[in-house]
Amino acid sequence: MSQVYEGFNIHAQLDHLHMRYPGTGHADMGRYEWATTIHRDTMASHVGHQSRLAYIAICENEPIARVRYNCLMSMLHPITRPATKEEREKMEN
Repeated sequence: MSQVYEGFNIHAQLDHLHMRYPGTGHADMGRYEWATTIHRDTMASHVGHQSRLAYIAICENEPIARVRYNCLMSMLHPITRPATKEEREKMEN
């Protein structure tokens, strides 16, 4: 009985985490969705750490505000969607 309850409790906690924090992985997550989530999390981490923004700004010889803006803009569309089958066929011909 306790194993059944523990299993239910673990799944309930996992479902709660998925609802509370979007982007946490699940079994049906595709390659594109996973990569998008990783890129968004990385950019959000850059924006949230002032020292990291300063480091990137020095490396790119840009103001910190510009680096923050670029990170925020890259969070909108972090990676391009993979080409569909029809698009790949058009490119090959």
